[in-house]
Amino acid sequence: MTEEQSYTTEEIAKLLKISKLTVYDLIKKGDLVAYRVGKQMRIDATDLEAYKRRSKQLQSPAQQSTGVSGSGVNQQAAGPIGTQEQHTSSNILAGQGEVQYTAHTTGAAVSSASQMAPSSYFNSPAGFGQNSASATRHLVITGQDVSLDILMRHIEKQSRDIRPLRSFMGSLDGLISMYRGESDLVSTHLLDGDTGEYNLPYIRKILTGWSYVVVNLLTRPAGLYVPRGNPRQLNDWTDLNRSGLRLANREKGSGARVLLDEQLRLNGISAAGLLGYDVEETSHMGVAAKVSSGEADVGVGIEKAARLVGQVDFIPLVQERYDLVMLRKQGNEAWIESVLRILQSPEFQQELKAFEGYDVSRTGEILYEA
Repeated sequence: MTEEQSYTTEEIAKLLKISKLTVYDLIKKGDLVAYRVGKQMRIDATDLEAYKRRSKQLQSPAQQSTGVSGSGVNQQAAGPIGTQEQHTSSNILAGQGEVQYTAHTTGAAVSSASQMAPSSYFNSPAGFGQNSASATRHLVITGQDVSLDILMRHIEKQSRDIRPLRSFMGSLDGLISMYRGESDLVSTHLLDGDTGEYNLPYIRKILTGWSYVVVNLLTRPAGLYVPRGNPRQLNDWTDLNRSGLRLANREKGSGARVLLDEQLRLNGISAAGLLGYDVEETSHMGVAAKVSSGEADVGVGIEKAARLVGQVDFIPLVQERYDLVMLRKQGNEAWIESVLRILQSPEFQQELKAFEGYDVSRTGEILYEA
């Protein structure tokens, strides 16, 4: 059996004539499928071709005639076309806004938006390990951390009846989507500055009237991104009060934005004094890239993005608790119990330990039930 060809992120950037940061952004959004071999990210040739085909399908006729895709990628990059595992992205209307879900599928790609609907659209009680003639249960998971990719892979191994879908929204938006019945499993890292508590104060307020369980996924360092060598000597939250600082900020509702805003409030620092406060990035990678390129002096995020981007130093300031919230309602108990078993398994925790800075000492611990 011949081994399938795969590429590094650098090789993908050259093939598609885009920057390496754009490649990482495509991976983060779920548009380009990647996996980790040691510390290196790899993309299979079949997944590259699947991405190129999807990009072509999104083009207008005028764009196709000029060879420019809807995502700005040159479509002439070479590579074999395969039929193996594909990861498919689809946009559906959920609630009042357009939410992107990414499905991990084996074999044929998901063919219609109706198949990508949140599990609240399906009333099948089928759980993990059950053989049901009813429609596949779709499990909508919100968040951006790589630990969620690992969790989704374990869920897929547990059952053919459950198909996890990913929505890359922030913590606060994820909880609101859960309240609306648009998501099933929400990841959150929201600091309440008055109590110093993570997540629970927000969850209790937003999910009023719902029955749910909160379980720890991991704990990780969060802090400041600064240019290599830390030329402005920014070492604490209070240093954000210095005049003329250019900030790379996150979008409203993200855990990093809430962390920044709470620290500004607690330290009596006016957001108006930070240049670029109103300009928003949608990922840790985007913030770190702004700092790396010299467009910003500081940003707030997690350590992993600083390591991926390069030319950025990370100043750890807090240990943030990254938790999962799951609604307890009819039809959910079976998959909730299976997710808890996955989180508490040595195999899953060992995979998380491979990422520097991830603390799994409380992984799988039930923190609160309502």
